[in-house]
Amino acid sequence: MKLTGKIALVTGGSRGIGRAISESLIRAGAKVAITGRDRQTLENTAGTIGAHAIEADVSKEQDVERTYKETLDTFGDLDVLINNAGVGVFKPLVEMDLASFERIVATNVTGAMLMGREAAKIFVARNAGHIVNIASTASLRGAAQGTAYMTSKFALRGMTECWRAELRKHNVRVMQINPSEVITDFAATAGFEQVDHPSKLQAEDIAHMVKAVLEMHDRGFTTELTVFATNPVD
Repeated sequence: MKLTGKIALVTGGSRGIGRAISESLIRAGAKVAITGRDRQTLENTAGTIGAHAIEADVSKEQDVERTYKETLDTFGDLDVLINNAGVGVFKPLVEMDLASFERIVATNVTGAMLMGREAAKIFVARNAGHIVNIASTASLRGAAQGTAYMTSKFALRGMTECWRAELRKHNVRVMQINPSEVITDFAATAGFEQVDHPSKLQAEDIAHMVKAVLEMHDRGFTTELTVFATNPVD
């Protein structure tokens, strides 16, 4: 797909990986709407990179429906959904509280489903479209203290496979990107320490791969792609 003139919607697009993806798509000629919950950060990012800002929480159905209405009202169509919004918490099982677990699932699973559902309605009707789910290497393996986050990413991977099976006959490409550790503010908000180092993945590395899978000719698609740092130093 040639990205020039295409319309993309990026959830969690105001910072980190979502912002880098949005910038990359805009540089390639796409028109981009970004969502986020922090109005100030969202508007600052949108103004800086040239995106359209939509303040919304993907876990709330009314916000999702409003997001699509505003995107269609603004751009008239939609070609690409980047399901990027995600949150994390890492606790031992014996310390896992219900509120934290439900918060992770609400954004990472329910939010992705709601966004994917509304995109699919558009894409099936027009017999074309592209969905990219930003998952994690956490969707491929479990680890200590990962009950909430890794469960959510395993679920996202399962949904991705279901959507792919349903939507291929409508010429809709459903793709998943699995980053390993990326230097963003995710660690701080998830409550763990992250050591920065030039050898570790950066948000722009993931953006590069998202752009690459989208730009492949529409006759084929990359179903899933995992990205590791070559030799990270802690």
